[in-house]
Amino acid sequence: MGRRKKIVQECERLMDEPENIRNIAIAAHVDHGKTTLSDNLLAGAGMISDETAGEQLAMDTEEDEQERGITIDAANVSMTHEYDGTNHLINLIDTPGHVDFGGDVTRAMRAVDGALVVVDAVEGAMPQTETVLRQALREGVKPTLFINKVDRLISELQEGPEEMQNRLLSVIHDVNELIRGMTEEMDDIDDWTVSVEEGTVGFGSALYKWGVSMPSMQRTGMDFGEIMDLERNDQRQELHERTPLSDVVLDMVCEHFPNPVNAQPRRIPRIWRGDADSELADSMRLVDEDGEVVLMVTDIAMDPHAGEVASGRVFSGTLEKGQDLYVSGTAGTNRVQSVGVYMGGEREEVDQVPAGNIAAVTGLKDAIAGSTVSSTEMTPFETIEHISEPVITKSVEAQTMDDLPKLIETLRQVSKEDPTIQITINEDTGEHLISGQGELHLEVITQRIEKNQGIPVNTGEPIVVYREAIQRESDQVEGISPNRHNRFYISVEPLSDDLVETVKKGEATMDMPEQERREALQEAGMDKDDSQDVEHIHGSNILLDQTKGIQHLNETMELFIEGLEDALDNGPLANEPVQGTLIRLHDARLHEDTIHRGPAQVIPATRNAVHKALIDGRIKMLEPMQDARIDVPNDHMGAASGEIQGRRGRVDDMYQEGDLMVVEGIAPVGEMIGFASDIRSATEGRASWNTENAGFEVMADSLQREKIMEIRERKGMKLELPPAIDYI
Repeated sequence: MGRRKKIVQECERLMDEPENIRNIAIAAHVDHGKTTLSDNLLAGAGMISDETAGEQLAMDTEEDEQERGITIDAANVSMTHEYDGTNHLINLIDTPGHVDFGGDVTRAMRAVDGALVVVDAVEGAMPQTETVLRQALREGVKPTLFINKVDRLISELQEGPEEMQNRLLSVIHDVNELIRGMTEEMDDIDDWTVSVEEGTVGFGSALYKWGVSMPSMQRTGMDFGEIMDLERNDQRQELHERTPLSDVVLDMVCEHFPNPVNAQPRRIPRIWRGDADSELADSMRLVDEDGEVVLMVTDIAMDPHAGEVASGRVFSGTLEKGQDLYVSGTAGTNRVQSVGVYMGGEREEVDQVPAGNIAAVTGLKDAIAGSTVSSTEMTPFETIEHISEPVITKSVEAQTMDDLPKLIETLRQVSKEDPTIQITINEDTGEHLISGQGELHLEVITQRIEKNQGIPVNTGEPIVVYREAIQRESDQVEGISPNRHNRFYISVEPLSDDLVETVKKGEATMDMPEQERREALQEAGMDKDDSQDVEHIHGSNILLDQTKGIQHLNETMELFIEGLEDALDNGPLANEPVQGTLIRLHDARLHEDTIHRGPAQVIPATRNAVHKALIDGRIKMLEPMQDARIDVPNDHMGAASGEIQGRRGRVDDMYQEGDLMVVEGIAPVGEMIGFASDIRSATEGRASWNTENAGFEVMADSLQREKIMEIRERKGMKLELPPAIDYI
C-alpha cells in the first residue's frame, strides 16, 4: 500500500474524533516564509520527501505561483501528527501574503479555529502581518506566532545572544500589542497574547528546517547558545535532525490551538445569527455528526476533470455522496457528487466527512465562496466581510467573437471563485470590466483566463476606481416626477467614520434583527431616534425614513429605494459610487392612483432628489490611497522617498532598521501604477517594498475638475457639469 494511501486512511479514521482535530491556517506578510514552512510540515507528516522540502513549494500548486514565487490561492492539505501518544488530524490552509490576494485569507479564516502567524525575524511585524491578524481575530480564530529566518540574525547580521534576544522580544511585543488592541472589545476572548513561556511562540528557519520553542528546548536539552554554534559552523543538517521544525510547530498546533469541540461553541454566535435555542444551533455547537448537515463554503476551484470543487468547513452533520442539499440564496437543491479531503494540489475522495472537518465537495453547482450549504433550510451564516474593496479596473475583451460565450462563462466562474473580483459590463461599449485589489491581482486573473481556458484576450490600461462623497450637510431639496404628481423631500449629511466602518464591516445590516441593528448603530454614534428610522443600507450609505403617516408610501418604498440605489451607484460628478452618506426622507406627496406613481415616475424623482441633495452637500471626488513601505540601503534613500513624493504622495516617516533605511508614506493608487519598475530602476534593484490599500481621501481641489472630465469622457457622458456644481 502506498504511503499516500496510508495517510488518507489514517485521516479518514481520525475524522470521527473532533477532540483530536485541529483546523489551522498559516498566515503572514508576503515573503515571510509561509509556503516554505508548509513544505516542512508536509515533510514531517511524510507527505513529501525531506530533501526537497523548502524548495518544492508543494502548496503553490499553480504554475504561475511557482514562476512568481508567491502564493496566489489558498491551498488546503490534511495531515496527521502524533502528540502526547495520540494521533491528531491537522487540516491546514496555506494562505497568500500579498495584499492583492487578501480575500483568500479572509475566507480561509472562516474555515479554521487557529492561525499560525509567521513573522520574519529581520523585518519584524509588517503591515500585512497586522491585516492577517485582524482577519483572524475578527473571525474568532486564535493566533500563535512563529518567528522565521532566525538563521539570518546569526549568520548574516552576526548578532550576539543579547542583541538577538532583544530583537526577538521586540517582535513578540509588537505582535502582542496588535493582538491586545484588536481584542480589547471582544467579550468572548480571554487573553490571546502569545508568550515564549507558555509555548505559543516558536523560532527557527523554514529554509534550513530547524525550529525551537520553550517546550522543545526542555525536551531536547538544546539552548540558543548551542543553536548559534551549530548555525555558525554550517552544521544545519545536525540542527535539523536534533530539533526538526515540523515537530516543534505541529506540537504547538496540537497543544495550543482549540479543537472544533472547544472552538465551535464560541465561534457559532459570532458567525451565525439564527435562533440560538434551536436544535440546529445545538448541533453546530456540539459538533454533532448525526445532526443536520451544515457546510460553510469558503473556496471554489475549478478541477479540469471534476468541474467545480467547493471546499469549506463542516459545522454539523456528515457529508456524503448523493445527499440533496440546499444552497443559501438559490432555489431547489444540489446533489453532492463526491466528498473528499485535500492533499495539497490533489483531492482524495473519501466516503464521508463528519462535522469539525474541512471538506472538498463536487456537485454544488449553485454555491459560491461564502454560501451556506445545508440539509434543511436555515438562516445562512454571516457574509464574509472582506477588509479591502476593489480599487483598480481593467477592460477585457475576447480577440475573436467566437470566444465571447466562453469568455463570459469564464468571467462568471472567476467571480464565483473570488468574491473580491467584481465584473461588470459597460453597456455603451460592451466591454467586460474586471475590478480587483491591485495591478497584480488583475494581471494574474487575465493571465489565467488566457492560459487555463485558452482564450486570447485584449486588456485595456488599468483604470482606477474613484468614489464620490459629500463634505457638508445639505438643505432639504425636492425631487419631482416627470408627470409632476409625485414629490419627495430629502436632505443628506456625511456619516461619521465610525458609522461607515460599522456598516462596511457588516456589524449593522438590514438582515439582522432590528433591535441588534439599532444597538450597533447607536454604539457607533448614531442618535437613538435616527437609529429607529433606518429603512435601508446600501454600500456605506444609510437611508432614514422620517415621514409620518403618508398614504401609499409603503407600496412605493421599493421603487424609491431602487431610485436611491441607482443615484448612489452613479454619483452626480462622474457616475462613480457615492459613499458615507446619511439620506433623510422628510416628506413625500404621492398620487392616489397606482398608475401615476409607477417606476417611470418614482425612480427619476428619487434620483433627481438625491443628486440635487448631494450637489448641495458639496460632493467631491475621492481617490483610493495606498500606504507604501520601502526598505532600502542608505545611499538609495533619497531616490526611494523621491519615488513616493513624485507621485503626489507624502513621506510620513523614515527610520533605520538594521542596515537598511525604512521609508513609510502614502500615495494615490492612480499614481502608483508602474511603481514596481520605477522603484527598481531608481534604486538599482536594491529596494524591497510593499503597498497596502489605505481607503479613500478627498482629491486636491486643483485636480477635481480635470479628473471628473477625464472620467466623464471615458464613460461617454456629457462633458459639461450641471450648473449647480459651480464649486469645482
